[in-house]
Amino acid sequence: MAKKYKKTARLAGVAVGVLAMVAFAPPLAAQPAVLGDSQAACAPGAAGTAVLATVHGFKDRKGRLRLQNYRGTAGEYLETGKFLHREEVPVTAAGEMTLCLPLPGPGRYVLVALHDRDINGKLSPFSDGIGFTKDPKLGLSKPPADKTVMDFGPGLNRVRIALNYLRGFSVRPLPADQVK
Repeated sequence: MAKKYKKTARLAGVAVGVLAMVAFAPPLAAQPAVLGDSQAACAPGAAGTAVLATVHGFKDRKGRLRLQNYRGTAGEYLETGKFLHREEVPVTAAGEMTLCLPLPGPGRYVLVALHDRDINGKLSPFSDGIGFTKDPKLGLSKPPADKTVMDFGPGLNRVRIALNYLRGFSVRPLPADQVK
């Protein structure tokens, strides 16, 4: 009888230990809030191909964030009016911003993020921020395709895009202490 009691007590101790680990475990990392009208394309179990893009490095919290994607092929790469899908939302009060863009299917694409600070609908090089997939080093003209185009597989893909602003005579990300 004593042997059976010890086994039951040991199992009870294990159960209490497991419950304590669950009760006092740190919370799971919060998933970022997905902004824009295409959230369903990135929802768990969604059919098709999509990209969940997290944009970071904002100079300030005014204006709008525009995210759009293009095919990585000649004649369509960053050509005016040739984007496949666009999401545009007001800049949030703080932190990174995550948006979902549906893709036509697996393939080679580039994503472009524009921090349109003056809300004029186009890149104002002296005030707005811009970023691309693969975070290329930027100059004063559009980057070459091989520095920005990525392969996207079926299902949900994830990318991070750093915003770049004109600083002196170059376009580059802000130092961490200047990011808002």
